[in-house]
Amino acid sequence: MIGNNSKPIDVTNLNFSKEVLNSKIPVLVDFWAEWCVPCKATFPIIEQVAKEYSGKLKVVRVDVDSNRDIANNYMIRSIPTFLLFNDGMVKNQIVGAVKKSVFVDVIDKLLNDW
Repeated sequence: MIGNNSKPIDVTNLNFSKEVLNSKIPVLVDFWAEWCVPCKATFPIIEQVAKEYSGKLKVVRVDVDSNRDIANNYMIRSIPTFLLFNDGMVKNQIVGAVKKSVFVDVIDKLLNDW
């Protein structure tokens, strides 16, 4: 998958390296949990971002309850947390339920620098 996904991909401990760290294009990782109300509130925004940036940005979701190793490795202490990766490295972070414009600003900056 090179990133022409119009929907977020569920990522686990098993495929995190392949889908995120080894991605050929930048990746937005949504750290969330089923019980997290703000996470659910941001999911429609994340779906819109995945669709609008299809082919330029890969959007993935990590359930922190099922994938604690990934969450611990990136010191996720609050959810939702969104990390932007490029070339296997974290380039930016968004914490909390924010408006779509915040995502767009951060993503556009990353893509312009890429």
